[in-house]
Amino acid sequence: MSIHDDCHTSSHGDTDGIANLAGDFDGIALVVDWLDACRNRDLATLLDLYADDAMLKCQCGEAKVSEGRAELESYWRPRLGALVPTAFGLEEIMPTADGVVLDYLSHEGKPVRIAFTFRRDGKIQASHCMPVAESQQHAACMQDYAG
Repeated sequence: MSIHDDCHTSSHGDTDGIANLAGDFDGIALVVDWLDACRNRDLATLLDLYADDAMLKCQCGEAKVSEGRAELESYWRPRLGALVPTAFGLEEIMPTADGVVLDYLSHEGKPVRIAFTFRRDGKIQASHCMPVAESQQHAACMQDYAG
C-alpha cells in the first residue's frame, strides 16, 4: 500500500459502488514508468499509461491541448523521435493532493514541470506541463494572492 493513496481519487466522483482502486496503484511509480517510456521512445507503452479520454495541456511554447489517444499520439510521436541525450532526466517528483508533479528535462533538454492527475483505475486522466520558470512564477503569484 502506498503512502500516496489519498492523492489518487477521481475528480469525477465515481459513486457507482465500484471499490476504490486508488490503493492498488502508486502514482509516483506510474510517473516513473511514464519517464521510462519516454526515455525508451516507447510510444505504445506511453499511450497505454493514459486513459482513453485523457487530456494533455502543454504550455511549453505555444499552448496546445490534446485530448484522446489519437491526439496524444500526434503530440508525443515527434517529441519521442527527436530526443537530446539528457531528455527525460528526472529532476524532482512530488506527490500532491491531486496527483503527482514532476520536474524533468524535456525532449529538448529544457526544464519542464508537469502535473498529473489519475483515474481510479491507475490511468493518467490529465497532464499539464509548462517550463519550470513559468510554473515557479505562477506558484509565487498564487501564494501572493492567497495572502
